[in-house]
Amino acid sequence: MSDRSTGFALPPHAQLIQTGTAFWASQMLLVAAQLELADRLGDGSKTSDQLANQLGMNAPAFYRFLRSLAGMGVLTEVDSRTFALTPLGEALKKGAPGSARATILTLAGPIGRQAWDRLRYSLETGKPGLNEALGRPLFEYLAEHSEEASLFSETMVGFHGAEPPAVAAAYDFNAFGSIVDVGGATGNMLVHILQRHARARGILFDLPHVVAEAPAFLASHGMADRVSIASGSFFDTVPAGHDAYVLSHIIHDWDEDQCQTILRNCRKAIDRNGRLLIVEMVLPEGDTPHPGKMLDMMMLVAPGGQERTPSEYGTILSRAGFELTRVVPTTSDVSIVEAVPV
Repeated sequence: MSDRSTGFALPPHAQLIQTGTAFWASQMLLVAAQLELADRLGDGSKTSDQLANQLGMNAPAFYRFLRSLAGMGVLTEVDSRTFALTPLGEALKKGAPGSARATILTLAGPIGRQAWDRLRYSLETGKPGLNEALGRPLFEYLAEHSEEASLFSETMVGFHGAEPPAVAAAYDFNAFGSIVDVGGATGNMLVHILQRHARARGILFDLPHVVAEAPAFLASHGMADRVSIASGSFFDTVPAGHDAYVLSHIIHDWDEDQCQTILRNCRKAIDRNGRLLIVEMVLPEGDTPHPGKMLDMMMLVAPGGQERTPSEYGTILSRAGFELTRVVPTTSDVSIVEAVPV
């Protein structure tokens, strides 16, 4: 870590303090997202008083807020107390590429905050702290709150946005005639795979309320004729008789017993010569830094799952009737864990 103003490495105590106070910046961005600040500024500029009046804010306090966002590079003060968006701030608009706004609202907002607030509980019990906060598992909660579920789906696109094209480029999906995207939400991963590999057809499989938005998404990407939509729970069954089964950020959401249920359902359904392809942040052994190690903690406190090393994947796959054949890296943070039925 370095001091942004000087470029010099910070001493250890200062590095720890900088990390420990990083949530200040996330809360600034959260409030900016909640207030739809980027959309209110649009392509022009406004004074802090104009914005404060529109939003019902205390004018002096709100100017300080905007000034601080400018210090973070989100805004620029084009004239005295007059602000406009920077290219960084443009990404905070609704519908902007990358879904930054939705991601911040979910992960820096109440759901993410309540999960992290209970980290110690999760460490003491091995259970997701978010269950205690919400009174039920995360995905049950989302099934009952459609607006937040839609935001969560957009968050997954934002958080994992660089991965689908990287996965599609790293693996030869032309070997398959049919590909099932198990738990594929609206089909973002499947769209990228099919756009790059012309031979295959896709089957998008997820819960009914999750795939409800899929037809419009698939049509907007010209995939309505190449993707069939099937609804159901992967804890019960998955579409049978296909060549490849993709599990993108599915296995890391669940505990060991639940993972075995999902994997064994895939084992029952998969073609004899098929391939199971698990897309996850595969953890390196030892001290090697990797973003998946921090995500592993998020999996602990929120849904109750975990990230894994190659050897850990080998173990759970073997128990479910698969053999791990290779781990294929991509240009993103995820890898493709390939397995065959045995």
